[in-house]
Amino acid sequence: MSTWTTQATVDGTPEDVLAVLSEPDSCTRWSPIDFELEDLAGDRLQTGSHARVAGRVAGLSVAFEIDVEQVGDGRLALMARGPITLGVEYEAYPAAAGGTDLWATVTVSASGSFTGRLAAAGTEALLRGGALALAVRRIAAEVARRADDPTPSRALGTHAGRRR
Repeated sequence: MSTWTTQATVDGTPEDVLAVLSEPDSCTRWSPIDFELEDLAGDRLQTGSHARVAGRVAGLSVAFEIDVEQVGDGRLALMARGPITLGVEYEAYPAAAGGTDLWATVTVSASGSFTGRLAAAGTEALLRGGALALAVRRIAAEVARRADDPTPSRALGTHAGRRR
């Protein structure tokens, strides 16, 4: 199991950030991994909602069952279960200098299967290469786009890394 985290300051409110995080059409624009939403009751992720997505990781076709644990109070948390398990959490807080501090954390857990180990290794390679920081930059750009702001983001103090 490994955990990755990144942080950036985003122009917009925590509510603006959560709107971008919970709307499936927005997710396809900021996600560093192409995926197709196969099933979701409703038009956005909400606390308690369930979804199914499919895509490719490290050249493997994968599908995940998504259980949304929380959307609200500045936080989106979900578990994605497939050949690997991904614990995903975004936290958005008002920043002291204005805007919103956005923290993103992804925990990768491999299953015992060969496919699970390959998918975990590929996912960790993407994270090591900056995929989570890229996602946060894209989230910031999407928030700015929605606000019709000509500057896509104000990534102050951006920091990415791995935690064990």
